[in-house]
This record gives sequence, structure tokens and C-alpha cells, in this order.
Amino acid sequence: MDRTERFYKIEHLIRSRGCVSFAELIDALEVSSATLKRDLAYLRERLDAPIEYDVGENGYRFGQQWRGGKHELPGVWFNEAELHALLTMQQMLAGLDEQGVVGRHLQPMFDKITGMLGVDAAEADELRRRVRLIGTARRRVASDSFETVGSAVVKRRRLAIRYRKKRDGVASEREVSPQRLVHHRHAWYLDAWCHASDAYRRFALDGIESATLLDTDAKAVPLAELEAELDQGYGIFAGGTPREAELVFNAETAAWVSREEWHPAQHSEFLPDGRWRLRLPYVDDTELLMDLLRHAGRVEVVGPPALREAYAARLRRAAAALEV
Repeated sequence: MDRTERFYKIEHLIRSRGCVSFAELIDALEVSSATLKRDLAYLRERLDAPIEYDVGENGYRFGQQWRGGKHELPGVWFNEAELHALLTMQQMLAGLDEQGVVGRHLQPMFDKITGMLGVDAAEADELRRRVRLIGTARRRVASDSFETVGSAVVKRRRLAIRYRKKRDGVASEREVSPQRLVHHRHAWYLDAWCHASDAYRRFALDGIESATLLDTDAKAVPLAELEAELDQGYGIFAGGTPREAELVFNAETAAWVSREEWHPAQHSEFLPDGRWRLRLPYVDDTELLMDLLRHAGRVEVVGPPALREAYAARLRRAAAALEV
């Protein structure tokens, strides 16, 4: 471990045990006596760590004013609780990054965090296993495409992509200015300015068959303008004139559906009979209908009429498929 990690471990051992002998520090850090002496001197003289030698206990501890209190090393930004949170974040990231596209670049940082926390690899792995993300219907993205697209977003460079649409299977060559990556329901998307269409477009990353980073700078667009164009609809669908859906959930379902956020711009209220009315904007009804079908028999689509009829048609087709 490097010196910064040793500083963390010395602080952690003293905080957790109260008093630690020189021999115990040597064993834990696996350094020479001379190195440990230099570390202790640096902590006390340069970083103002309140570490004292207790003759009676034959060990090192914090000064009286810091016992039971909080002390952080200046210039080192994470306390123990924050380090635990970062290890938890690592596991959450792994749930989104099952192919290790991002994780392998961040692993050296998380290895340092493990060392700073003062635990060995087995203990760190045990901590991470306490968080589990369960996902279904994941859409895999080729790692080389993901890294190229991610690099373009960060470097603010244009991309030449070959993209195949899901609806009709037609492939096209495009030059785009990447703006941001979006993760939605176990799939990744790229929000970009498409120079062929001269408009904002949202591309599913698993539909990008090839991506080449260009030397040309990406077109700069205001983030507020991007959000206004692509974030108005329901779910991942964007582009077009927003409409407002009015939904009413029965009282039994309202108890838990009312705690969900369907859209940041939604408006809702409880009705006198316990039902829950939800109004939200949408552009394309595809994803909204999918979610409404999860609540079939427990939600009424009040309007608009086109959405009500589309929902009814879905229900009729589902019922017809069950007929013998």
C-alpha cells in the first residue's frame, strides 16, 4: 500500500481500537520500523494528527480532546462512513456495468479505497456482497462501442456511427455531436445532435453497430435546450408535441402507486373515495401503455381519448389471446 493508504489505516486502527501498539501497527501495515516512525512523525508534525504515545498502555492513541470525537486528515477527503458508501457505490455500478466496461478503469481507485478503509480484500468483498441489484431484460452493449461513445461525450468530440433502428431494422450512417449518456430500464442511450437530421436524437447504444471518434469538436448546445427537447415525454421516448395523460388508480393500488414518480412534471391528488388521480405529460404512448398494462383492472385511463382507446385495444387483444 502507498503512504496515503497507510495514513488512513493508522487512523482507522487507532480510532477503532483506542490504543494500538507499535508492534501491532507494524504487523498491520507490513512496513519496517523506520517507515512506521516516519509515518507517525509526518502525521503528527505535518498533518496535525493528534496521535500520542501512551506509556501506561504501551501504544499510540488520539489525544484526550479527540477521544470519541471526529478527526479527519487534511487533504484526504473521505471518512470511514464515506468510504463504506463508496464501496456500496462500486457494487451498484457493477449492476449497471456487467461487462466491466467502466469498472476496469475504476478498479485501481476502489483498490485504494479498500486500503484506506483498513480492511483486506476478503473483508472488502464481504462488504460489497451486502448490496445486490436484481435486474431483468438487460440489453447488452458492445464494450468497444460504449467506451468510444463515452469518450466522445467526455471529450466533446463528434462521432461517426452506423445505427440500426429497432422498429424497421433500417441501418444508416450518421455524424452526431454527443451530449450525454442516459441509462433507462437496464439499457443505455446516447442523446446527441444529429447533423444528418439537423435535430436532437436519442440513440439506443445497442443499436449502434459501429462508432468512430472524429477529430471535429462536437456542436455545443445548452443543456437546458437539450432537456426541453428530450425530457418532456414519458420514459425514454422524446420528440414531438407533449400531451397530458389523466389516470385514476383504485384505492387499493393508490396506497403504493402514489409513492412512485412516473414523471418529474407529474401532478397528482387523492380523491375523496381514496382513489389517486395522476396527470403526466407524454409524447409517445408506447412505454406508457406498457406500464399501464401492469395495473390492468386497477387503473382507469380518463384521457386523452386516443390513449384511452389504445389502452382498451391492448386489453381486448390480451383477453382475446386467452380465449380457447
